[in-house]
Amino acid sequence: MSGTGSVEELGAHAARARAMALLRIRSRATALAILPAAAAVVLLVAVAQGHIGPGVWSTVSWAVAACAVVILLLAAAVAVAVARARPAVSPTVPLTEAAAPDLYRLVRDLADRLDVPAPSAIALTPDCDSWLEDRTHPANRPGAEDPGEGSGRGRRAPAAPVLVIGSPFLWWMRVAELRAVLAPVVAGTGPSANPDIAAARRFVRGLDAAVADAAVPGQGRIRRIPAAFVGWIAKLLLRGCRGHAAEMERCVAAAASGRAQEVDYGLRIVAQEQVGLAYAGWDRLLTRVALPAWRMGRWPSRLDAGVVSALTELSRRDRLAEGFTSRLGERPACDLIEEPGAADEAASLLAARLFHGGPAEAGPGWSPVDWQQYPEEVVDRKWRTEAARLHRVLDAMGVASSVTVGAPGSTAPGGAPVPTLARVIDHLASPGADSEALAAGIGAAVARDEEKAAPGPRAEGSPPDAGAGTDPLDLWGPVPLPLFPLQPPRTGTELLADHVVAMVCCAAVDTAGAAPGLDWLDGPALLVDGGRRSDLGAPVLSLVEEGDAEPLRSWLTAVGVRTDKPVRLG
Repeated sequence: MSGTGSVEELGAHAARARAMALLRIRSRATALAILPAAAAVVLLVAVAQGHIGPGVWSTVSWAVAACAVVILLLAAAVAVAVARARPAVSPTVPLTEAAAPDLYRLVRDLADRLDVPAPSAIALTPDCDSWLEDRTHPANRPGAEDPGEGSGRGRRAPAAPVLVIGSPFLWWMRVAELRAVLAPVVAGTGPSANPDIAAARRFVRGLDAAVADAAVPGQGRIRRIPAAFVGWIAKLLLRGCRGHAAEMERCVAAAASGRAQEVDYGLRIVAQEQVGLAYAGWDRLLTRVALPAWRMGRWPSRLDAGVVSALTELSRRDRLAEGFTSRLGERPACDLIEEPGAADEAASLLAARLFHGGPAEAGPGWSPVDWQQYPEEVVDRKWRTEAARLHRVLDAMGVASSVTVGAPGSTAPGGAPVPTLARVIDHLASPGADSEALAAGIGAAVARDEEKAAPGPRAEGSPPDAGAGTDPLDLWGPVPLPLFPLQPPRTGTELLADHVVAMVCCAAVDTAGAAPGLDWLDGPALLVDGGRRSDLGAPVLSLVEEGDAEPLRSWLTAVGVRTDKPVRLG
């Protein structure tokens, strides 16, 4: 027996053993529920046959029978609730075989090489990860068969799971690299085909879904009390299952890894480097580039193409990434999709909803933006909006300006303060300036604006087999978006610094010939004489945190910005 075979077989055997342990927990729970009924039957039969006398024993028998009926009803209610609870399915973009025949062919060939069942379908996730997902729970697919406990002989094998692929992988990785990365994932369909493992997983997912259903807010008292009872029972069972379930999944992963050991092993080591690089670039692209656009009500429609640009830029800057750009001459994995642009757009919209929130379709206040339009439609608009907000807060605080405007086209004391950069700098640099009050005002204004733009709770969705147009977030119910926020809430000081930077950039564009730009790794950028200026943050922080305006004034002088000129606000 080879070493690889030993690892695989030992892992598979251990996974089946853990699955059987989980199924025994289910059987014991069932036995515990019917135990009072069995005791009641024994007592009633004994009384009827005269083995025990009437009187007290008869009363005890009927009392036990009544308790047994109540317990059986409660057990049946719990069983029905667990069976009907819909396990949360990862929000993904479905990819049909007609939309990606070459990708399906690659995955099937890989499954044949591994001698495992091919995945039942392929879906994309807007994240840097890949996994198998079982979507055969009875609540998700009516009529799905629960294999139950036993050896599996004479029973239909469970349906193969869905292969979920991280969409950034398809755009950054080459075809051979993607195949190598997917090998251990696809190998997991082997253990998934075991009826005992499939039944154990379904049992645990049902309990987990029941606990989640019990925690849904907004239920009336009539539903809340029984839901809380079902959730309590499910939690007790999950507590007993936790160790076995975790160990079973570790053993399944070990078995899959062992089976895939000899498939593209050398290439898989190289491809794993690309996984780490893709994750780093994707994280920077989301937090530095996409998030500012999402906050403006715009969602970049080609995030996956953007990650290629971001990683190419990273390879240009980072000596550790030298040589990675030579890969770009090879065939990218996105060529395996018939219409990669449409898939990229769907994954980009899903990413915007998961990480920020928003409706499922474009509309007023929520529209796509191409990368060519990003500097003008997002960066410049972001700066103008934040500069306008900064001056509104200064107006509310009664902060004056050295220049005021009365009637249109005239300048006179007592009119409205002119939006100039000098007004902001003079206020923050003046002795006794209350920068904390300004920061608090900015924070409150941002909170109000974000609350107006925030999406409301979603209604309960339809099951996933209701049609091709099903929203991938339906199974998450009325959970408010975003599901996975990218960043913690920003402090007032951070928001104030961002708004001062925005005001400086607006003044630079209006008075010094600068322009808004896009940096693939750092997001919105100020371009001066065609080059990016990345040294603005430190002078602004000196002004905001210490009231020292000299570093910023020196920077403005070097760039040629006029602080006394009015700035166009968004």
